[in-house]
Amino acid sequence: METEVKRVLCQFRGEDGSSLGSAFDLPIDIDNSKLNLICNALLQKEEHIPFSFYIGETEIVNNLFDIIENERISTEGLIEIIYQPQAVFKVRPVTRCSSTLEGHAEAVIAVSFSPDGRYLASGSGDTTVRFWDINTETPQFTCRGHNHWILFTCWSPDGRQLASACKNGLICLWNPQSGKQIGKSLTGHKQWINWLSWQPLHLNPECRFLASASKDGTVKVWDTILGNCVRTLSGHMQSVTAVRWGGTDLIYSASQDRTVKVWRACDGVLCRTLEGHGHWVNTLALNTDYVMRTGAFEPAEATAVKQDVTWSLDELRQRAQQRYDLVKGDHGELLVSGSDDFTLFLWRPESERKPVTRMTGHQQLINDVRFSPDTRIIASASFDKSIKLWDGKTGKYLASLRGHVSAVYQISWSADSRLLVSGSSDSTLKVWDMRIRKLMFDLPGHADEVYAVDWSPDGQKVASGGKDKVLKLWQR
Repeated sequence: METEVKRVLCQFRGEDGSSLGSAFDLPIDIDNSKLNLICNALLQKEEHIPFSFYIGETEIVNNLFDIIENERISTEGLIEIIYQPQAVFKVRPVTRCSSTLEGHAEAVIAVSFSPDGRYLASGSGDTTVRFWDINTETPQFTCRGHNHWILFTCWSPDGRQLASACKNGLICLWNPQSGKQIGKSLTGHKQWINWLSWQPLHLNPECRFLASASKDGTVKVWDTILGNCVRTLSGHMQSVTAVRWGGTDLIYSASQDRTVKVWRACDGVLCRTLEGHGHWVNTLALNTDYVMRTGAFEPAEATAVKQDVTWSLDELRQRAQQRYDLVKGDHGELLVSGSDDFTLFLWRPESERKPVTRMTGHQQLINDVRFSPDTRIIASASFDKSIKLWDGKTGKYLASLRGHVSAVYQISWSADSRLLVSGSSDSTLKVWDMRIRKLMFDLPGHADEVYAVDWSPDGQKVASGGKDKVLKLWQR
């Protein structure tokens, strides 16, 4: 005679706390796939959407019984199951090096894919920017215009131009189709440039304005069509280490003077100064960074063979606006800052001067921080050899990813937020699985420290570069 399966009373709730249907009497051993079927039926979706389910902070990975046992949840009362929609498309993890591209004569400092994944650019200590043909995995153009190390590269959100900045304080713009320089070099900074950020596509579909952060303590806003500096934002007492152009037309800058400043882009007025860090602020990330980076391009619609985009400026702006609004939601932008004081702060910079929370746990300085594309997780990389994961809304600590045996320099998310890749001074890349929050693949191959890593927005490839002067492409 079969023993009767115990049942529990459950209520589905959305991330915003809204109830989905009435309470259900579910078998205690119900698994993830059956919960998905119930949730899709209740939501009456035409297309099946994958969901992840949580009880409190704990994800239901296998079945309900495991969590009730492990977390010692009472089965007498109502159990609330929170459902979160996941990306409909799936990015496959990269597992092997498909090409090693030689050409740079010095260390590769910056590597970045264009917003649609069509082009790949790298900047190096040999003063050149290089474009690479992704399909044939061969060199395409070598761009000479700088006369010192390239420190930063940044694609315009329409993918039609790449800005590069060097240690002499010079900014050059490049056409990825021809490899030729666009206009004249932008000069004005007295010292080197640490960071570049374009005005988001939904605010200006022409991609005309660019912000730069410099060691000289200023942020400059450039008109890339006229080739001149529109305004200089001065107020920081020391080197400006990072700049982000937000989706509400605010510019956020971080500095070695331990502050983050919020500026109005239209007239350069200082709105507020965010204080709290006890040492240099190294890096900034917005929860809308990924959607603003990819502009009008939707990773879910990515194709292996790239289609030529024929949208008008207005269509581009509308698509970018729709995607931005969807990601931003009702709560406004969140900003996270990482510092040499080993901590991160989470801010609501549009409205508040006080931080949402202070995130502690790293034992060395924080080098890189990124929100996942779906904004749910913040990943921070540190010199303490670890990557830590934090809740994207509250800043609550979630997990540590350990495996690197030396400092972690840069991290990059896959477009579906299910995978994370990291580059380290231990010469390896590592791919991490966000579902189980553990190492998925170890990717050795570089002969020395890996400075830069980027996951293509179309999910197809990962590119990395470092001290061994080569660019490596990785795929599944």
